[in-house]
Amino acid sequence: MAMTRKQKRISIILGLGVVLAIAATLILTALRDQIVFFYSPTEIAENGIAPGTPIRLGGLVKDASWRQDGETNIFVVTDGAREMEARYVGILPDLFREGQGVVAEGEIQADGTFMANNVLAKHDETYMPREVAATLQDEGLWRPEVEEEPAP
Repeated sequence: MAMTRKQKRISIILGLGVVLAIAATLILTALRDQIVFFYSPTEIAENGIAPGTPIRLGGLVKDASWRQDGETNIFVVTDGAREMEARYVGILPDLFREGQGVVAEGEIQADGTFMANNVLAKHDETYMPREVAATLQDEGLWRPEVEEEPAP
């Protein structure tokens, strides 16, 4: 039984649709493993994030918590309610300071510490993720600077 021209077109379109669906599934599966979620120390404790899961930890660098041992930097990230010790091997950004906002990308270790593979220092709410700024404001640990209106 010979296929008509219309049947050939339909089968080609269906074949292309199947190929596109498979490609989209493969792309989304690969990207799912690359997505890094943002969490505060409190959210990490409440959600029970498994060790080895790639996440972003955000909050303030606790005052008097930063120590250096060679290239290893150890500091505590807090959101006001909870704290988490973080470690980073390498040179920290110039804006990294105690009492300032920070976002560290990495994973939780089996001992409960956070091993960062990238640290982003933030100096104001313009660059701080909204979730971190809101959490810190709710805790009363941080207030965005209010711009003064120019005099008339």
